[in-house]
Parts: sequence; C-alpha cells; structure tokens
Amino acid sequence: MKNISRNVFIASFLSLVFFACKPHVDVPAITKGNLDLTNYVAIGNSISAGYADNALYHGGQDVSFPNLVAQQLKLAGAGNFKQPYVDASSVGIGVNQNARYALAPSTDCLGAISLAPVAIANEGDFNIFTTSVAAQGPFNNMAVPGAKTVTTIYPGYGNPANGPGNFNPFFTRMTTNPASASILSDAATQNPSFFTLSIGNDDVYTYALAGGAFDAITPSAGPAGVGFDASVDVIAGTLLANGAKGVIANIPGLSSIPYFTTIPYNGLVIDQPTADALTAAYSALGITFQAGPNGFIIEDASAPGGLRQIQAGEMVLLSTPQDSLKCGGWGSMKPIPNQFVLTATEISDVNAAVSAYNIKLKAVADANGLAFVDVNTFMNTVKTGIIYNGVGINGAFVAGGAFSLDGVHLTPLGNALMANAFIKAINSKYGSTIPQVDATRYKGVAFP
Repeated sequence: MKNISRNVFIASFLSLVFFACKPHVDVPAITKGNLDLTNYVAIGNSISAGYADNALYHGGQDVSFPNLVAQQLKLAGAGNFKQPYVDASSVGIGVNQNARYALAPSTDCLGAISLAPVAIANEGDFNIFTTSVAAQGPFNNMAVPGAKTVTTIYPGYGNPANGPGNFNPFFTRMTTNPASASILSDAATQNPSFFTLSIGNDDVYTYALAGGAFDAITPSAGPAGVGFDASVDVIAGTLLANGAKGVIANIPGLSSIPYFTTIPYNGLVIDQPTADALTAAYSALGITFQAGPNGFIIEDASAPGGLRQIQAGEMVLLSTPQDSLKCGGWGSMKPIPNQFVLTATEISDVNAAVSAYNIKLKAVADANGLAFVDVNTFMNTVKTGIIYNGVGINGAFVAGGAFSLDGVHLTPLGNALMANAFIKAINSKYGSTIPQVDATRYKGVAFP
C-alpha cells in the first residue's frame, strides 16, 4: 500500500509540474463588436445562393458562403440562418434545365477516356421549379441564381404570368407572393439587422457567359430597374433604412475565372500537311497556318466572309463542345460559333462594365460606413495560387480546387475561403472578433 501511495503521489506531483510548465495560450474572446447580428440576410445571385457544378442543389447550398459566414456569426450570438433548400436527394437543376455535374469517366469522339464534368442525370429536377418552399421561410439567404441589380428590385420577378424570360423560377419557388414581390421586398420584410450584398455579376456575366450573343450588359446610368448605379442605391438604401449594418462585395474580372481562360486561343495544334491544307483553304482571306499551335477560326460578322482567326487576348469559352473541336472541324474548317467566343471588343465592354460597377459598389460602401470585400482582388489572388494550411489552391479548372465543375462557381473549399474574406472585412470594420472558417474541413472538386 505504501508503494502504491508513493506512486500516486509522484504521478500527481509530476502532473502538477507539467501543468505549471505548460505554456499558456490565450484564446481570443469571440465578440460581435458594434454589430446587431439578430437577423442576418444575404442578397445576391448564384454565387451567394450556393449554385455550383452548373446547378442549384442541396450540397452546394449547404456550403454557400453566406451560410458559412452565418455559422461563424452564430458563435457571436447571431440567430438562425434559413436557406431555401432543395431536397437532399435531388439531382438539382441549372439555368439550362440540366442536372448538376460530377466528375466521371467520359469517352470522347476519338475514343479516349478521361475524367470530365458529366451531368448526373439526363435532365434537371423540375420539381424544384414547380414545388414551392415558401412555407418554410422567410429565408435569410435571399440570393437568387440569375438575379441582377435591376431585377432584384423588380416586383413580380417570380410571376410565371409574365411569360418565359420575364420571371425567374428560382425566385418563384421561394417567395410567398410571386405576383408582386421582389427579392428586395422579401428581404426588407424581415427587417435585417445585418446584411451581405454581393450583386452585379449577372448584370454583365450573363452577356459574357454567352459570348456576347445573348442578353445585354446593364448600363451604369438610368433609373432604378434600368441602370446599375440607381438600382444599387435603392437596394442599399432599403437595407439600411432601419439602421442595419453590413458588407458590400465587388465583382471579379474575366481573367480570374476558368470558364474564360481554360481553352487557349491558340489551341488548334496541327501538323505541317494540315497547316498547308488550311492555308490553301483560307487563302482568299489571307489566313495562314503553321505546324504547332494556331489560333482558332471564329465567327465574326464584321470580318470578311463573316469569319477570321482569333487573336491573342480573345477568349474561347469553356462551354465550347470539345468533340466539335476534336472531330467536328470547329475552329479549323468551320468557325467556332459566336456564342462560344469573346472578341476583343466584347472583352473591352465587359471589363469597362466591371470596372464601373466596382467603383460604384465601393463608393456605396464608403458613403454608408459599410464593410467592403474586394472579391476582384481575392479572385486574382486565388488565380495566382495561395497556400492555406499547407494546401495549395489556385484557379485552374478542376485541379486548382477553388472552382466547381462549371468553371464559374466555387467549390466548398472556394466558398470557405470566400467566407473568410467576408469575415476579415467584418472584423476589420466593426471591431468584432468573429473566428474564420476552418477551410481545411472543406474539399475542392470531388474525384471519383
């Protein structure tokens, strides 16, 4: 018994010595600063809605960056954050009525097998559009895929009676009043005490994603509902009317998004006999080819014959059918259609709009004492590549880890990093100490 008592005493003594010698680590207190986090509401488009892999689906919604921000705000006493979830078992639905993408083996026209984004079903889940979830609301995440600044304030934006192209089914499913409500009115009804506003992408990118062939860029000037600037003023003014505070984000440029940068302009790689044959075929237009990389042939209504060779700096979009390039003669014997290309003029128009929008968004944030997130700089940093806790992340399509399989929207990992950019801005502006998201818990593209 004496030996047992002695051993217990020694063990207790050593544990006390270890505890006394163990360095003390201060854990910062979690504080909300001068914020009222009772009711956080997010307004935005597909980026904020959790749209990913070319569709709206439950898994993508679950890691939307507003939802990740909300989980961190809860640590400082924020309330619940409701999202208009689709069913967890659903294949999702995209703007083209498609199912979500997954990475899977795919055989191309040459018989080569490789991993590629493949829709997991022949069509999207139309129940998402036809089944209202409004009774589960009101929703704190009021982001709607396809929403622009001008349509965010549009009454009846969810009204099918407006006719195809004049209403948004992603909003129809979540509003209690499709006939007359707007995204902004549904958000304002909740009397938010805190908000994030990440809007404007679709005012220019709906045009860009279609190669400038469809839609139009929202002008900066014009009344609310027509012009970008006045529409932003209405949105911000409504959210601020009852003393709320929040965060405004700007818009990334084209060059940081893999949808526009993955296919090289000179991706037509040919041998000398093929180069000679193509040079002969296009001799009347003065277009020549050489062995190795060449610029693709593209449609251009302003060029002689309605086609020309693409120039450095112009863009071939990720939506271009790869089999058409490999086996269908696109880009060589046939011009790549206009909707799959951005010309220098179109790129200049897009860049000018993004620059003007970003100036306006920063001005609104500054004038109202709001936090500001420079998403444009954030995306450029991701493109170049960052190291997070020893893990490399960059903007390369699929392999980079930041962008989902549509090349536009973020992966869970990308959303976690985006959420942290918002949290940093919140803490800096409002004196809070909201912990950042542990991004190591989230993955990039899921490989089979």
